[in-house]
Amino acid sequence: MGTIDNAQTRPVPLNRRRRRGLPASAAFGWLAAGWRDFLDTPGPSLAYGLAVFAVSVVVVWTLFALGLDYILFPALAGFMVVGPLVAIGLYQKSRDLAEGERPSLKRMVFVKAASGPQVLFTGAILCLLMLLWMRAAVIIYALFFGLRPFPGLDHVAEMLFTTPEGWGMLVVGTVVGGLFAAFSFAVSTFAIPMLLAERTDAFTAMGTSISLTWNNLGVMLAWGAIVAALFALSVATGLLGLIVAFPVLGHGTWHSYKAIR
Repeated sequence: MGTIDNAQTRPVPLNRRRRRGLPASAAFGWLAAGWRDFLDTPGPSLAYGLAVFAVSVVVVWTLFALGLDYILFPALAGFMVVGPLVAIGLYQKSRDLAEGERPSLKRMVFVKAASGPQVLFTGAILCLLMLLWMRAAVIIYALFFGLRPFPGLDHVAEMLFTTPEGWGMLVVGTVVGGLFAAFSFAVSTFAIPMLLAERTDAFTAMGTSISLTWNNLGVMLAWGAIVAALFALSVATGLLGLIVAFPVLGHGTWHSYKAIR
């Protein structure tokens, strides 16, 4: 009997989890599926998006109030690192819809993940990764501009585009930021949905996420581009776009997990 229990809970080897061959166009199907889930009982999704928007505004206001506006852009980029964790309630709604359950904001807020506290452990790792990226951004600024105070957002474009140091920081920052973004995306995009739906541990989930992303690189690059574009649009609207874009992307991410997993 003990042997059967162990077999039921033993993680599936990574080489049995890999799927390949999804076309890049499948990413738009995930986005459409996310939009459908958003429109199906939209109240909880809108409330979720409003909460994300409100918290984001408070964080941005706090940065300015504390004179930390120089880390605003790294903080916005870091939000994309922890975004999959924040979206766990949206995964729950999409899961409920697929299983014929009635979605509710309560179920989305008080999520019961199959992996239990492993979700929190993964979230802590993602938060540390976000803090590491923010620290790296500050170090890159110091390497090119030394102890020169941050000129403020009104003058940041002039500083970046009219000085050799600014161009150098743009190049290095883009490369380093791209590496952080690629790694964070690969680690987290499937890990949180997997921990919600399956009984496994954080490192297995993150390793599986990397494997699934690598073996479906074309469609995942397309999905990453969609996520980045909608997030950039949300920032351009003063974060108001998050009210709709974040829930749609969260629901779409659940469908990407189900399609590839």
